[in-house]
Amino acid sequence: QCDHERVRAHAVKVAIFGGGGFIGSAIADRLLQDRHHLRIFERPRVEPFREFSPGEKVEWVTGDLMSVHDVSQTLDGMDAVMHLVSTTLPGNSNEDMVYDVETNLVATLQLLGAMVAKGVRKIVFISSGGTVYGDPVYLPIDEKHPTEPRVSYGVTKLAIEKYLLLHEHLHGIKANILRVANPFGERQRVTTGQGAVTAFLSRALQNQPLEIWGDGSVTRDYIHVSDVADAFARAVGYEGPKSVFNISSGTGTSLNQLIGILEEVLGREVARQYRPGRAFDVPVSILDNSLARRELGWEPRVSLREGMARTAAWIQTT
Repeated sequence: QCDHERVRAHAVKVAIFGGGGFIGSAIADRLLQDRHHLRIFERPRVEPFREFSPGEKVEWVTGDLMSVHDVSQTLDGMDAVMHLVSTTLPGNSNEDMVYDVETNLVATLQLLGAMVAKGVRKIVFISSGGTVYGDPVYLPIDEKHPTEPRVSYGVTKLAIEKYLLLHEHLHGIKANILRVANPFGERQRVTTGQGAVTAFLSRALQNQPLEIWGDGSVTRDYIHVSDVADAFARAVGYEGPKSVFNISSGTGTSLNQLIGILEEVLGREVARQYRPGRAFDVPVSILDNSLARRELGWEPRVSLREGMARTAAWIQTT
């Protein structure tokens, strides 16, 4: 049984911070299907990810998330906020933890202050299912699992989560936190080194060998970006009591299995190079998504194979 009555679908005005990126653009496209009015906030010089039709209500604004002025202006007349910005990656966040805190945690506190001032009462935040939990104590990992992040990125995400819930308690801002597993799909930038699926596909399509850290047994929970976007769209209208949701496929796939599926999609074998394992790689991470299924009426629909085929097609056309 699922509580669809807790998810109301009426058009609202949503400010999407980071709405031009890989996940943000997918969420924007999905929100436009629901006829929401969007104000997409991006860094200067970030171009819109596509042309919007006259029927789509989209404003594209640029600014600095650290600027209270820019953020306050963006919130004018908005009903809800999507916060998708991160200035760091899990792999590099430990190199400059002060920068991680200043540009992510402090910036979010300023955003929350501006929301209080402007009377914006809803925020949906992208957290990290891959890093906030740390080493699994049990599998699959549900939302009550201990949180022991191994990287600054996860610590900062967790701190932001706590401040969101504090602002809900103090100021009545409804916060929904989506701990997303390992997203992949179209528009994912290969150059960032984020995302095994897209990185592997890109290398394989250029006939380059795949680099694997460790013996290929590292297991992750891969989810197509369209399923992530659908969860965010449902969270906009969610009025139930829960705050934190895992957004995941709910199944684990090892790097070796991932390459096996990739070879099936491409119809040929690919060369592999195994490298020494990395200390910060958690061996297995599989998230339990049953709470999101129950509360948001959401479920992942795109299989790893189908998502990989779509992503391969996209890489070949760009």
